[in-house]
Amino acid sequence: MFFNREAELAHLEQRYDTDQAEMYVLYGRRRVGKTELLRAFCEGKPHVFFIATLSSDRDLLAAFSEEIWRFDHTEVSEGFSFPSWEAAFRALADLPGRPIVVIDEFTYLISGNKAVPSILQKVWDQVLQNTGIFLVLCGSYVGMMEREVLAYQGALYGRRTASYLLQPLELADAAAFFPSYSPIQQIETWAVLGGMPYYLRTFSAAVDLFANIEEQILDDKGTLYNEPHLLLMQELREPRNYFSILRAIAQGNTRLNEIAQSARVGTAAATVRYLDTLQGMRLVRRSVPASESRPDKSRKGLYRIADPFLRFWFRYVQPYRGRLEQGLAHSVLEQHVRPDFDHFVGQAFEEAARQYIGRLARAGELPFAPERMGAWWGQGEEIDAVAISDAEGAMLVGECKWSANAVGLEVLVDLKRKAHVLGALGRWPKVSYILFSKVGFTSDVEALAASQGIRLVRGADLLEEESAS
Repeated sequence: MFFNREAELAHLEQRYDTDQAEMYVLYGRRRVGKTELLRAFCEGKPHVFFIATLSSDRDLLAAFSEEIWRFDHTEVSEGFSFPSWEAAFRALADLPGRPIVVIDEFTYLISGNKAVPSILQKVWDQVLQNTGIFLVLCGSYVGMMEREVLAYQGALYGRRTASYLLQPLELADAAAFFPSYSPIQQIETWAVLGGMPYYLRTFSAAVDLFANIEEQILDDKGTLYNEPHLLLMQELREPRNYFSILRAIAQGNTRLNEIAQSARVGTAAATVRYLDTLQGMRLVRRSVPASESRPDKSRKGLYRIADPFLRFWFRYVQPYRGRLEQGLAHSVLEQHVRPDFDHFVGQAFEEAARQYIGRLARAGELPFAPERMGAWWGQGEEIDAVAISDAEGAMLVGECKWSANAVGLEVLVDLKRKAHVLGALGRWPKVSYILFSKVGFTSDVEALAASQGIRLVRGADLLEEESAS
């Protein structure tokens, strides 16, 4: 199944139609759908599609050589290989027409031979940039792609003609995998799996969410039971320490010192290095209050697991692996997942609400153009969703309630009180409000919202497409 990605496909097609030499860099987390996107793009076009593996440099060169040879030959001689990476890259210049050459998992080539980027840079400058080639360098290790391919100090800096960081699907797109689910069930499923197409495909829309969770995640034979192990072992040399850090964060330790003490992987400085790697992989996110005008300098940063599925796994699978491997998946589901599930989904609901505000901003439906969006905490208070414009002295504040009860007037009153605490900083005198509810709002909230221009958003509204009108 290939869902959405129309904008990404259109971007690739636009670059392909230039007929100029292209070095297109596509990167993003493993399982996000990069290979499927590139296969859809290559369909019906002349192409070489090479997927690197964790093999020796010699074996990778031989495999790449065979793919090049197959472009316009029906057979490949046994043992055929170009003598060097330079010779293989130069052979690309001889491919006729407008060939697409995809090198998927490019970071594996770099791991096997650190000189590959420099060799490609040399051949690009001397030969390839004057051809009709459409070269795609694709990689899953986001940090390495940014360092070795995109960064100023990398050998290929300045050679790329375009780049794209492929993000997980947002809620509205992920919901399309489960057309028979209700909007609430679609949100709950996204809270468990996030927007990774591979994860979404493991669940069946023919059974309910908890049956999917038990079968695919909690059962030790389930497709996703060992997914975090596989993910970290493929990418990292010390997966055990990274596991300890992710477990510490999942247990509610979000500040650096708390994580260091709980994970016990060394000093705070050593913990920072691990956290930097996890951020480079887009598995962990450092957040600061939206009020901070210089986030990179802020000392108020909190670390959170960025991927919804990893949040779920480290909360409900990792602590109970002993029981799960004794075949007690149903027991863990009933005793630990179900009783806590609304609280877990509530955190994802806040993230979905912030994404929704971002869509409002892109559609020009906010009363100002925000410079920063996120959440806010300070002075013992928290606000779930905040958008701020320093230039216009304006802010939007929002509260999210994932509850079976309609949101009442007391929630709005408390949000206004917290907005006053934030507004006391004196920088954003113009304040607007937005409330998010799982099921709806009481009549007095609806009446007051109508008279004061307060936006009310129900769970189902979050499933709207880009235009959030």
